[in-house]
Amino acid sequence: MESNKKVILAYSGGLDTSVILKWLIDEGFEVVCFVADVGQKDDFEDIKAKALKVGATKVYVSDLKKEFVTDYIYPAIKASALYEARYFLGTALARPLIAREHIRIAREEKAEYVSHGSTGKGNDQVRFELGYYALEPEIKILSPWKMASFLEKFAGRTDMINYAKEKGIPIKVSHKKPYSEDANLMHISHEAGILEDPDKTADDIFEYIVHPKNAPDAETKIDIHFKNGEPIKVVDHTNNVTVTEPLELFTYLNKIGGENGIGIVDMVENRFVGVKSRGIYETPAGEILYAAHRDIEGIAMDREVMRLRDMLSPKFAEIVYNGFWFSPEMNFLMSAINKSQEMIDGVVRLSLYKGNIIMLGRRSENSLYNQELSSMDNEGGFDQKDSEGFIKINAIRLKAHTLISQKNDVPMFYDKK
Repeated sequence: MESNKKVILAYSGGLDTSVILKWLIDEGFEVVCFVADVGQKDDFEDIKAKALKVGATKVYVSDLKKEFVTDYIYPAIKASALYEARYFLGTALARPLIAREHIRIAREEKAEYVSHGSTGKGNDQVRFELGYYALEPEIKILSPWKMASFLEKFAGRTDMINYAKEKGIPIKVSHKKPYSEDANLMHISHEAGILEDPDKTADDIFEYIVHPKNAPDAETKIDIHFKNGEPIKVVDHTNNVTVTEPLELFTYLNKIGGENGIGIVDMVENRFVGVKSRGIYETPAGEILYAAHRDIEGIAMDREVMRLRDMLSPKFAEIVYNGFWFSPEMNFLMSAINKSQEMIDGVVRLSLYKGNIIMLGRRSENSLYNQELSSMDNEGGFDQKDSEGFIKINAIRLKAHTLISQKNDVPMFYDKK
């Protein structure tokens, strides 16, 4: 590798990135560290001091929490995007935001290189590097866990600990959790280690939530107000609290959702690289907002628009999960999703209780619900005799199919054998 080159390293303060920081310096690079605050509970001053002690020439600590909520989490909620119908995309949504800030700092520092500590088996290497290339096509990426010279030196964790001791890198001597975690505002994930057995029950690992069986035996009743599909206000009637600012709103829902045991997902998912992975996720605010948003759409969204949006939702989730946030297909999808949300306004009333989100009611100025038309107690301007022709028209193809099947003696799955 060339010497005297500047690289911006995504730095967490843990063993891996601290070793990578020192290794890059040993390889002749000037290293500037970048720490992204996306809501994880870290001591950022301590992380900054550690990076400087190891040898970084400068450390950026970027507070990205508000932007994370408004520009990444809210679009996913509007899209009703769940990966494989279950995962709220907590880690995947944070990665493009981190990649964008990483490239911004590289430009500011006039650095040719960026580097990260993601392994060669996971999704994050893909998400980061696709983001880097999309935002800065000429950027050079140093990904140590895919570099022969790094892998030859570090066969595993023991080699890294020995290297840290040799180089005077401060490492915390503590009982390591038997699984790995990734935390941000949207969620905390638990995976690997003892959780690699998909049949192992792990109901004692939760950090954001109280287990539903230990949650209060009382409801928390709240209203969530939406404008153009985005939450704009939460009113907690039980605790007499009102919040409106996006970050405060999301943080508050995390708090009361966690207290009521909301947001557990335990699943085996398909990573982009082709490996199956078991993950346990805690996503209290995310689950509450997904459910409430879906409910307000029921009263304010046109049926055919909803069907089309729901066709796009799995693709939106797949694009996010696989790391293609900065792509032409996402640009197209985001335009369609935002168009679908233009009149999704109103209030959803709900109750949080022992892991459950219970809908209590909803109202909207743009409601498409017509009580007179829907009522079974009066005609309300709907001539029920019109349904006869409607049914006959829809039956034309069914009758034709049956007649031709009988003519050719083609059995149907519902025919008795």
